[in-house]
Amino acid sequence: MGARVENQATTTFFDKAEIQDPLFRQTGLMAKLRKQLGHAKSSSPYWQNALADIDPENIQSREDLARLPILRKNDLVTLQAGEDLFGGIATDQGRIKRVFFSPGPIVEPQADVPDPWRMASALYAAGMRKGDLIANCFSYHLTPAGFMFDEAAAKLGATVFPAGVGNTETLVDAFNHFQISGYVGTPDFLQIILEKAKGLGKDISCVRHALVSGGPLFPAMREFYEGENIAVRQCYGTAELGLIAYETEGDGMVMAEDCLVEIVRPGTGDPVNDGEVGEVVVTTFDPTYPLIRFATGDLSATLPGQADCGRTNGRLKGWLGRADQTTKVRGMFVHPQQIARVVKTYPEIGRARLEVTETDGKDQMALLCEIANVAPGLLDDIAQTMRAETRLRADIQVVAPDSLPNDGKVIEDKRVLGV
Repeated sequence: MGARVENQATTTFFDKAEIQDPLFRQTGLMAKLRKQLGHAKSSSPYWQNALADIDPENIQSREDLARLPILRKNDLVTLQAGEDLFGGIATDQGRIKRVFFSPGPIVEPQADVPDPWRMASALYAAGMRKGDLIANCFSYHLTPAGFMFDEAAAKLGATVFPAGVGNTETLVDAFNHFQISGYVGTPDFLQIILEKAKGLGKDISCVRHALVSGGPLFPAMREFYEGENIAVRQCYGTAELGLIAYETEGDGMVMAEDCLVEIVRPGTGDPVNDGEVGEVVVTTFDPTYPLIRFATGDLSATLPGQADCGRTNGRLKGWLGRADQTTKVRGMFVHPQQIARVVKTYPEIGRARLEVTETDGKDQMALLCEIANVAPGLLDDIAQTMRAETRLRADIQVVAPDSLPNDGKVIEDKRVLGV
């Protein structure tokens, strides 16, 4: 086991769609989107209501896509609290193969199709091939992570050792016995296995490729794996959406095929400018469980140009933090959506950021606004709108255009940071 059947140099890409003309890809995605919108509107109780005023045939561009409502993860919790297990989103429960119960709690279905989370291309980009023996060190218990990569390996034609998490000594024996060639799991667990093997005097130098997710791959950890002659790549995905982006050669992560990725201003559904940090919003085309403009709560940004590997899809910088910056001020919760509504009221404002500080035990709020020209009375109007929206007073401060950091923050709680 573990011997590679297919020469790695045979082909560079898992699917020729990865190198298609970007305009052709965009046209195809818009066509798929219109079909998915029509299907969701006719077959899903939730989408029938949410898309009541939307004619799918009028959605022709990404600008049109941005007019559709946002579906947030917290919405799933609320929707699923009712009688319908899937919150009225699923269209055909007869095509659901497995169901999972992730923290939240959130119910997540698995459609009865090959590689439903579309992870195979990430495995391939990480160097894994047909005939490889892969240790899947994600959990198969309650949540879908283990099955996400298990299904992908099956589509790839690789053999899976369902290792799961824990039992490190046993895993060392298994890696040695099976001559495991690939690893899938969190970034740190493979290092734990390798160090345990050294302590036990067992040779598991058979491991040559790793695909990691579910945690940060720190530079020192990447260097450690390079020292062990293991090529490691990252991928970014969620249990609901599957693969969103994956690492190849060079900087950033290539966006996955067969999904629409947007970056929006946190608290809104409005797309940001190219390169600006915002919240990752994704639309997928699973007809069984349609997720349209699903907000992940993660921050990222697009990168210019194409990847060095030749894949032609857009790129993300990777995971840059969380978009949910809700904070409590003087006993009241202040949400990014509230700040976004205030800013949207005044076209004079470019970007804005609410800074929360503490002086002598009292909370203070300052709304920093990028404004080029301040008209008389404008700041007073903004202050009144802030108070009406949040029920709290805020000092309105003008800053120069493009002076606020490009980090996706709408609310910065400096009390937490101790600044």
